[in-house]
Amino acid sequence: MAATIIDGKSIAAVIRDEVRAEVKNLRERGIIPKLAVILAGDDPASVLYARSKERACKNSGIEFELHKYPENVEEQVILDKLAELSSDPACHGIMVELPLPRHINKERVMRAVDPDKDVDGISPINRGRMFTHKDGLFPVTPQSCIEILKRQGISLERKDVCLIGRGDTVGKPLIFLLLNENATVTVCHTRTADLASHTLKADIIVAAAGKARLVTKEMVRPGAVVVDAGINDLDGKTVGDVDFEGVYEVASAITPVPGGVGSLTTALIQKNLLKAIKIQESR
Repeated sequence: MAATIIDGKSIAAVIRDEVRAEVKNLRERGIIPKLAVILAGDDPASVLYARSKERACKNSGIEFELHKYPENVEEQVILDKLAELSSDPACHGIMVELPLPRHINKERVMRAVDPDKDVDGISPINRGRMFTHKDGLFPVTPQSCIEILKRQGISLERKDVCLIGRGDTVGKPLIFLLLNENATVTVCHTRTADLASHTLKADIIVAAAGKARLVTKEMVRPGAVVVDAGINDLDGKTVGDVDFEGVYEVASAITPVPGGVGSLTTALIQKNLLKAIKIQESR
């Protein structure tokens, strides 16, 4: 029996509708949500992501500011701008596009963002809040993995989840978000011995290792749910960490790449921005 394909694009559309409704209510109260993005250098992917966020914000009624700097910008210039934005009550959310130029210390930049405006969830304080099951602003790709399951009506409560990936961006934060949903989590990675022995026990597999088509049909228990958070370029084609065609035949539900987890990220940044406004109002 073929799997249900979880349509991330349609789920993202619902979230965007929710965002627009909430933004409308805020504007009626005299609050104009604003997102500021720092972009240093000309990394093509970063420029593309920044522009896509700008379009999404415009469609949602959110003000957007792009602060663009050349590749050789001094670190202190970035830190000064972050201090300015962090203290500006009219700015509700701050994002720093990664990667930063090599001469800029990423850790110092992450610490310079006001945690209550940190819509990308990069601040060490927000990481600590996530690890201790406190409320905060958390990374959107791990959130997308959770949200896409919830919106599909798939519960994580008491489920055995095999998470493949331990990176700082997706894997490590996702461990704690899954635990916070009362899932039982097994963490694997590309150097795990006999990976299939772990995946075959799982009710839900989340692949976030950054290795194209790592998860094959033989590694999935019939009826399991498979979430693919990988993005890889293979022979000019964008593919995930899961061999979609094969796994589709045995899983009960599966997210595609593209069109799955990645479809939610921009909408969830906006959700984080709206959450940030509530946090700032309660300070």
